[in-house]
Amino acid sequence: MRKSAVAASDQDSSGPSGPLMTPGLEQGSESARMTDQIIRVGHSPDPDDAFMFHALANDKIPTGPYRFVHQLEDIETLNRRALEGELEVSAVSIHAYSRLTSTYALLPTGSSMGDQYGPMLVSKTPFAREELKTKRVAVPGTMTTAFLALSLYNGAKPTYEVIPFDQILEAVQRGDYDAGLIIHEGQLTYQNNELDLVVDLGKWWYETTDLPLPLGGNVIRKDLGDEAMKDISRLLRQSIRYGLEHREEALEYALGYARDMDRDLADKFVGMYVNDWTLDYGPVGRKAIRTLLERGVEAGIVKGPVDVEFVEDGEAAT
Repeated sequence: MRKSAVAASDQDSSGPSGPLMTPGLEQGSESARMTDQIIRVGHSPDPDDAFMFHALANDKIPTGPYRFVHQLEDIETLNRRALEGELEVSAVSIHAYSRLTSTYALLPTGSSMGDQYGPMLVSKTPFAREELKTKRVAVPGTMTTAFLALSLYNGAKPTYEVIPFDQILEAVQRGDYDAGLIIHEGQLTYQNNELDLVVDLGKWWYETTDLPLPLGGNVIRKDLGDEAMKDISRLLRQSIRYGLEHREEALEYALGYARDMDRDLADKFVGMYVNDWTLDYGPVGRKAIRTLLERGVEAGIVKGPVDVEFVEDGEAAT
């Protein structure tokens, strides 16, 4: 098997808002390093991504001529690195993908779909939808799908300030902001901060469109060429399938990235975002992506039209 390297950041996984240090490649034979094709993979230090990439990161599946180097960053940082085309493969927000189509294609696997659940707007005191226009909101990034969904819900971009996603709950609890837009595990833990739900944007989206909310996906740089893109797509699907088929093992690995979550809560979170949707968007998932971006264009939030391109690896549903 080829080996994968996981880059370490200057903070452990409990501090995702810190910058990433440049990784060093792991030791190996000189010939292997000369012949392997290095594929840098960016993903977030969260239990769902860790579960998904467990097999690739820990040499559980053969990877042929490719060697994967994992770089862990928060999603907004990954979105902005993708704008520069820095990584061969990266997790990105579907909102951000609208600005990446000239450089990247969407892999058919690795999606995070909110099926009647998703990012949440929370506050110390609940308020009506029409009051949102008067509120100051802490958000995890303007390129996140959560921000796009909130803007669609509001009818326009809200009054906002970007802060690291892992600081939003405490900032709202202190009263620094009227409300906070929460992603990741905050969806399961916000009540610990004595906050109330204003709206679950995944539920609102489903009630509006009868579709799941496509939050994030994995993209691959087109300059790798068709064959490599297909190969890597299949390898990612194998990694996800391995995790689903070896759930306890993959969950044990994912727990290392579970901020403020016990095993049961981490298991629930992984189940929300690593499932059949993750193996393949399928026709419904693809429709959801196109619908979300079209709504964004119509609202003047997304610059369009957006040419959505998927890698067709011979295994994905069409």
